[in-house]
Amino acid sequence: MRRIAPLIFGLGVLALWYVVAETGAIESYFLPHPLKVFETLILGLTEGDLLRATGVTMVSAGLGCVIAAILGIPFGYAIAKNRVISATFSPYLAASQAIPAVALAPLLVVWIGYGLPSITVLCVILVIFPVIISTALGIRELDPDVIDAARLDGAGRWDLMKNIELPLAAPSILAGIRTGFTLSITGAVVGEMVMGGSGLGAALARSQGSTANATHLFAVIAILVVLAVGIYLLLTFIENAADNRKGSS
Repeated sequence: MRRIAPLIFGLGVLALWYVVAETGAIESYFLPHPLKVFETLILGLTEGDLLRATGVTMVSAGLGCVIAAILGIPFGYAIAKNRVISATFSPYLAASQAIPAVALAPLLVVWIGYGLPSITVLCVILVIFPVIISTALGIRELDPDVIDAARLDGAGRWDLMKNIELPLAAPSILAGIRTGFTLSITGAVVGEMVMGGSGLGAALARSQGSTANATHLFAVIAILVVLAVGIYLLLTFIENAADNRKGSS
């Protein structure tokens, strides 16, 4: 039941949307018919530019998430292991999350310019915080008896980190990456809307123009929902696999 509950909820929302649209309780200008949204979505993916826009956004989000993981995991490990580093940088990491993405985007345009580099940097800024925090928590919550036993067996600092600590902390790290990837898509979309580009953010901006094409707007949002849910489920599966491996070891 737990596995199909999200599907049941999603189908219920779609059914409610269909009934509301059929009865005309809400004007189609505000809430277009789901079948028209589906037709627009298919047309945009097959004959329009939505497929290419999806690819552009995924490249920006993917690069941002990968770079954030490369930088955030070692930094989170250092914060967990060194109290001075933790005390020095933790307040600033927390403060960085108080700055909204729409405020950072214009600054990045001034500093870096338009295009993929600035959008990727925005994604990195949004993603790196949950990666750092989840890594630090995962390392700190490891069983000290396991670490001590590995040291008694002659494991050095590098072997301990590579073979014991990071593998055991993998479920926590993957949970941070899972959250971060969703934020990365948000960052890419916001960046494209503010800094320009040819991704889904630009498609949203065009849909919000003077013509206010609500059907196209809903079609782009549907793609974002599918991407977010798909990535979330994929990373959840990987996280559960790592957790099961941890439990069996």
